[in-house]
This record gives sequence, structure tokens and C-alpha cells, in this order.
Amino acid sequence: MGATAVLAISPGPDNIYVLTQSISNGKKYGFATVAGLISGCLIHITLLAFGVSAIIKQNETLFFVLKLFGAMYLLYLAFQVFRSSAAIKISENDSSKKGLLQLFKQGFIMNVLNPKVSIFFLAFFPGFLFSQELNTIVQFYILGFLFMLVSTLVFGVIVVLSDLISKYIRTSTRVGVFLKWLQIIVFVGIAIYLLLSDK
Repeated sequence: MGATAVLAISPGPDNIYVLTQSISNGKKYGFATVAGLISGCLIHITLLAFGVSAIIKQNETLFFVLKLFGAMYLLYLAFQVFRSSAAIKISENDSSKKGLLQLFKQGFIMNVLNPKVSIFFLAFFPGFLFSQELNTIVQFYILGFLFMLVSTLVFGVIVVLSDLISKYIRTSTRVGVFLKWLQIIVFVGIAIYLLLSDK
């Protein structure tokens, strides 16, 4: 939950999109965007739960390879963040007023059609399986719902404080640098945890 919170806070396409929609259209519309984005996670969680559970049951070596892939992918993400600029850019060019349902659909489709979400879940969740007795499919859904809950809370705070956050981002040069290195530390930390975790 801590890792999820840090990742949700760190500037990325989803939370920047939530922020810009909240500023452009209003807080109610920001919450519609959040609902769409979070709902899309259910599709990725379902694909992950049934696919990876089958791999875990079949072969321990395959599961180790999966964890190795996850760790390598997270280290790659950390490297990408390291190479990127620390500046956070907020665009308010999208001034066209959208309906609540339209923003929900847009958020949902944006999430579902983004293959990076599935890849990230594939890298992120297997190391956090927590029980030898409980069905792995159930465990993946529990982890998925915790991820969705924490992300909803963080995105909700972004919506409520959208005006304040946007002003602070524009005036502070330190926030981008801090969040950039926080994100790198979290990615590297989870990668190490994945490699050291048991089945």
C-alpha cells in the first residue's frame, strides 16, 4: 500500500490527466475521470490473476523467470525516470467541456488500452503474494483492490486540491526533483524485494 501510494503520487500520465481535467472541467468531472481510470484496472487485474496463477501452479522455474522479468522491468522504469526531466508540465489546452459519462469512458478506455498497465501489474504484484494456503487468484484480486483503493484515495486528494497542487507545481522547482528521486527509490526497492521474495 505504501509503494502504491508513492507511485500514485509521483507525476505520471494518469495523475496529470486527473489534475488537468479537474482544473479544466471542475472537481466533479475530475472524480468521473478517476472512476474511469480505476475501473479499467479491473480488466488488467483479471487478466493477471488468471494468467499468472496458472504459471505459478505449473512451474516454479517459470515463476522465478517471471519475477526476474518483473525486477528487470522495474529497474528499466527507474532508469527511464532517471533520464527524464524533473519538471512537471501541466497543460490546460483541453478547454472543451466534457460530460461526466464521457470522462468516465475516456478514463476507462485510456487505462484498458494501455498495455503498460498490465506489464506493470505483472512486474509489481507477484512479489507481494502473501499466503501459501489462500488461492493465488484470490490473492491477486486482494492486491488489485488494495491498489485500486489507495490509487482512488490519492487521485481523490489530487482532485480536491487540484487548484492548490497546480499552483504549487508551477511555483516550486523542488517538488519535481523530490518526486523523481522518490519514484526511482521505490522502483529499485520493489525490484530488489521481488528478487529476494519467496514464492
